[in-house]
Amino acid sequence: MSTVTVFSYQKYDSKYLIPALEQHLTKKNVTILPVPLSVETAPLAAGSDCVCLFVNDQANEAVLDILASQGVKLILLRNAGFNNVDLDIAAKHGMSVRRVPAYSPYAVAEMAVALMLAVVRKIPKAYNRVREHNFSISGLEGFDIRGKVIGIIGTGNIGKITAEILKGFGPSRLLGNDAYPSEELKAMGMEYVSLEELCKESDIISLHVPLFPSTYHIINESTISMMKPTVVLINTSRGGLVDAKALELALRKNKIGGLGMDVYENEQSYFFHDCSDDVFDDETLTGLLSHHNVIITAHQAFLTKEALEQISTTTITNIKDFVSGTESKNEVKPIPKLKNSDLFKGSGAK
Repeated sequence: MSTVTVFSYQKYDSKYLIPALEQHLTKKNVTILPVPLSVETAPLAAGSDCVCLFVNDQANEAVLDILASQGVKLILLRNAGFNNVDLDIAAKHGMSVRRVPAYSPYAVAEMAVALMLAVVRKIPKAYNRVREHNFSISGLEGFDIRGKVIGIIGTGNIGKITAEILKGFGPSRLLGNDAYPSEELKAMGMEYVSLEELCKESDIISLHVPLFPSTYHIINESTISMMKPTVVLINTSRGGLVDAKALELALRKNKIGGLGMDVYENEQSYFFHDCSDDVFDDETLTGLLSHHNVIITAHQAFLTKEALEQISTTTITNIKDFVSGTESKNEVKPIPKLKNSDLFKGSGAK
C-alpha cells in the first residue's frame, strides 16, 4: 500500500488526518480532493491503491466498478457508518472496507444532549434576541427534563453513553429500543420496550441506530402519529432514519414539540459546503429551517479534537493492518439483509 486519494477533504483534515497519512506514506503519495466521491469523480483516484472516504461519499456499484478497474484495493472510511458503501460489490471486487468504529462516542452523545437542551430551553432564540439588545424572555418557556420519560432508539456505544448522561437528569423513566439490550443499562434502570411503546410514552426521543435498508425512515408518518404532540425528537445518527417530509408536515400541524438534528437525509448537496450565495431549492429543508422550534446543525456532532485525533490514528492502523495481513475488527464485510422487526424487537429478545 503506497498511494491514497482522500475524497471530501475538509480544512480540519489538514490538522490531523493529512499529516498522519503523509508521515506514513510520504507526501507525494497522498492526493487530496475537496470533491465527494461519485461516478463523475471516481476516475480521479487513478493510480491510487486506496481511497479514503467520508460520510456523504458514494461508493455504489457504478463507483466501485470504476475504482476496481483502476486498481483500488482498500476503502478507508473515516467515520463509523458504512451505509454509503455497497459491501457486496466491494467484496466481489476483492476490496477491503475498513472504518473507524469508535472515534469518540462521547462527542456524538454530548452533542445529542446539547441539542436537546438547546431545543428544550430555546437557547438559539434567546441568544439571537440578546444579540439584538432584546432582553425580553417572553415566549422562551421550556420544561424540566427531570421527571420526563426519555426514549433512546439504539443502545450501542453512543446510545449507551447518551443514556448514561441523561440518567443524571433524573427522568421518571428511561426507555430503550434495541434488538440486543444492554445488561448494563438494564441494571441502571433502562426499560427495553417496543418501538411503538417508546414512541407513545416518551417526552424526548433520541436516535442512535445505524442506517440500513431496514432502518430507513423508522421515524415516519406512522411512528410520528404515535408520539405526544409535545415530543422533542433528536437525531445525531443518520438523516435517512427520519422521513423529513413527514416530519416537516408534523411540525406544521403542531404534532411535534421540538426537533434537534445534526443530520438530514438529503444533506449531501448542502452539508460541509458554504451555500449562502446559492439558490436554495430543497423545500423540505427550507420548511424545517422555518420552524422556531427546530435546530439544525451540519453534521458536526463528531467534530471534537479527541475524535479527529482518533480518526487519524485508526485510519493509519487500518492501512498497516491491511498491508501486513493482520485481521482487523474494523473491517466491514457484507451483512445479512435484516427486516426492521429483526433489528427492533421491542422486548429486547435476541
